Amino acid sequence: MAFLKTRERTKERFSLLLLDLEEYYFEQHTAYHVTASSTKDRKIRGSFKVCSRSVIFDPDDLEEPILKIPLRDCKKIEFVEKETNPFNEPKPSTISISCGQVIYIKESNVIAPYRIERGTKRMTFQLEVWSKTEDVVQTLLQLHRASCLDRLGDQTAMIAANLQSRLARSSFDKNCFQSVAEKPHMECEVEMVMPLVSNPGHICITDENLYFQPLNGYPEQVIQIKLHRVRRIYKRRRGLRPLGLEVFCTENDFCSDIYLKFYNTADRDEIYYYIATFLENHMTEHTAESYMLQWQRGHLSNYQYLLHLNNLADRSCNDLSQYPVFPWVIADYTSTQLDMTNATTFRDLTKPVGALNKERLDRLLARYKGMPEPRFMYGSHYSSPGYVLFYLVRVAPEHMLCLQNGRYDHADRMFNSIGETWKNCLDGATDFKELIPEFYGNDASFLENRLSLDLGRRQNGSLVHDVILPPWASDASDFLQKHRAALESQYVSEHLHEWIDLVFGFKQRGSEAVAAHNVFHPLTYEGGIDCDSIEDPDQRIAMLTQILEFGQTPKQLFSSPHPQRITPRFHNITRSSSINSPVSELSPASQSEYSSFEDLTEESRKMAWANMSNLKPVSSHKIHKEAVTGITVTRDGAAVFSTSQDSTLKMFSKELKDFQRSMSFSNMALSSCLMLADGKTVVCSSWDNNVYFYSIPYGRRQDTLMGHDDAVSEMCWFGDKLYTASWDSTVKVWQCASDSLSSHKRSQFELLAELEHDAGVNTIGLNAAGTLLVSGCKDGTATIWDTSSYGTLQQAHCHSGTIHHMAFSPDSRHVLSVGADSCMNVIDVQTGMVISSVKAGEEQRCFCWDGSSVLCGGQSGELLLWDLLSNTVTTRIAAHSGAVTAMWMNELCTTVITGGEDRQMIFWKLQS
Repeated sequence: MAFLKTRERTKERFSLLLLDLEEYYFEQHTAYHVTASSTKDRKIRGSFKVCSRSVIFDPDDLEEPILKIPLRDCKKIEFVEKETNPFNEPKPSTISISCGQVIYIKESNVIAPYRIERGTKRMTFQLEVWSKTEDVVQTLLQLHRASCLDRLGDQTAMIAANLQSRLARSSFDKNCFQSVAEKPHMECEVEMVMPLVSNPGHICITDENLYFQPLNGYPEQVIQIKLHRVRRIYKRRRGLRPLGLEVFCTENDFCSDIYLKFYNTADRDEIYYYIATFLENHMTEHTAESYMLQWQRGHLSNYQYLLHLNNLADRSCNDLSQYPVFPWVIADYTSTQLDMTNATTFRDLTKPVGALNKERLDRLLARYKGMPEPRFMYGSHYSSPGYVLFYLVRVAPEHMLCLQNGRYDHADRMFNSIGETWKNCLDGATDFKELIPEFYGNDASFLENRLSLDLGRRQNGSLVHDVILPPWASDASDFLQKHRAALESQYVSEHLHEWIDLVFGFKQRGSEAVAAHNVFHPLTYEGGIDCDSIEDPDQRIAMLTQILEFGQTPKQLFSSPHPQRITPRFHNITRSSSINSPVSELSPASQSEYSSFEDLTEESRKMAWANMSNLKPVSSHKIHKEAVTGITVTRDGAAVFSTSQDSTLKMFSKELKDFQRSMSFSNMALSSCLMLADGKTVVCSSWDNNVYFYSIPYGRRQDTLMGHDDAVSEMCWFGDKLYTASWDSTVKVWQCASDSLSSHKRSQFELLAELEHDAGVNTIGLNAAGTLLVSGCKDGTATIWDTSSYGTLQQAHCHSGTIHHMAFSPDSRHVLSVGADSCMNVIDVQTGMVISSVKAGEEQRCFCWDGSSVLCGGQSGELLLWDLLSNTVTTRIAAHSGAVTAMWMNELCTTVITGGEDRQMIFWKLQS
């Protein structure tokens, strides 16, 4: 397996995957981490590693955690001179680092999500070779300056200059040649590429060997490949540029022996042609056409042929944005026996995954027709780094942690069941993923949790463990054997050319792609954009990152229809039109034995959204003197609280159908309200720059947080953290001692972070897990933040005016926003791309949504039910006589309360 092969070279615990994406590991020094205690200093021996954006300390004692200190969080790095006073105990010089957070990795030598400790810490390190201490500190100060630059482009340029300087000051050590008789042909600087990481160094090619020497000596001092063992070489696109070269010493393995990225195309081409000339006597160069002929005549299996096509189309197991792509071939994951003589067992290979469900396709096509150029049918791709690691998390947990900032995905979004995953690819609004070669290989470890990883607990209470297999597979090995047999079956052999037309062939682009419903986002295609033509380095890096995370379409190999395989016809297996199963005929995955209340709740929500057009008003009440700005409800539903521009917080009793309390905190408008988890406290934000805490049992103001320099526009609460958004262009994160709130004492608030924006922040929202925050500004910019590091994950300028409201989808994959420009936009969280945009007839002010349907309130006072897949309004409901300004929906999605500029609050119920 690709991920395991690259790790076999080193048995040590440290890995380049502990670095951030696009970070380099420069040098290491044997050192001691010195921790002071009351009696005497404790010294932990290990390796002190200097990286381009962090310092990593890897202790020799495997029970001790690896420490990672991001340089951007360092407040002070200094050289502490050795003690020279003869009357004192001699002390060596040390490196002192004062930092705002430390990341703990592999505690007790267990692969698990990283633990982050925040708060000012002073870390002391003592190098074994004292004389190098001052030089190391100077290096760290230089890299710290780079990490603290405002613009990402400037950071990247300064780090690249440091790297090039290091490479220029060193050269390949010819003492590493295997033979003194070897004649060197060429030497140059390169990076060795592995999944998610790359390692700079020098290569040297001789008349006998290709050598790579890493700058940092990791994973070993030199890697050697004998030229007479090389079987295949491929030029590669790396970061959309022709700089890659991949070398294979096997004929049919899809994992190469080395993948190199050069700094210029001329060096890459010279090495390529030198190896190609050297190998003329040993191998013949294959083209797509030569492999096609071998496959047609049965000399290559379907599996081997697809591997060769992937290789020729720039797909590599070392590049997760261009990982080899294989098709789903089976459509039956519910039967106890797999009948390979029945066509309905198989997936329709004439269609891309997105077109297999006709109902979903109709909605996507309706959206496509109303889309401005450049149009696309699918907002996500069939292959991306996230999808590859979704499948491989059990064998590549460190890759998943690297990609996701030290966390696994939510347990319910993990690869839990093959049947469930197939069903989601048929039904999901944005899930069109294909498979990877491992599904047709011999190693079943990616389906089993052999490392005993703690991957979380699902909503139904079950732990994420081994992948749940279809009933027709007795175990993981049996599944792979039958799956491989299905790939080589007569039906697939007769129809595989149709899938090749879609992915590698003439239906990949142009009018044929449109006719085949096979059009993806333009940025996923080779040549879709020239990143070098983008002058602003920040924009160029952001665009490149977006493309690599989103996934890329393979290089087009065939421009005319691919011929069918010549197969002996024992059975005539064809797929009649009646067999093209609509999704309603597909059996769902077998019900899990852990089915529970959460599953019923989820099912109830789905049913509620399917019937949302039956929303009917129950009662309306005018209890405010100005527009309603916020609505929140006690957990038992007995009391409703609302805020208004009339500066009051009102409590309304649903039983008595009348308002019971009115509270005013100042003479300025209140902008929003929320109920804390204890059900006893309502928090209100105000235009007077303050946040007020109101105690329901005591019926009075309990506390005031004076936190901003302008109006507070909206708030969120999760755990013990309060997030406040303000027109002063900040979002502030506060920690509150939870016991002080429940005991109704004066609360202690600690400011944890201040998230800066370029314009006033008008709206914020948290995802369900509290791990992501989205903020929307008056200038139309949306920003997605990581709530553990408070770093920016994505930023998109998605509206031409103020953003009124934003919210995550239940699965946290998308964000919906509405703004003053009357647009309704869907942003992909992983890539930051606006994957859907629709111009509504009027401004939409607030909404609730389930990921594909939206109930929103507009400027005219109507409630509109939108279907986002077709971008159409399916239902209009008369509601308020002025703009709808606030909306609340219960957990089961069966009750809605709206507030408007007409000062009314309307209670709605879903009629069954």
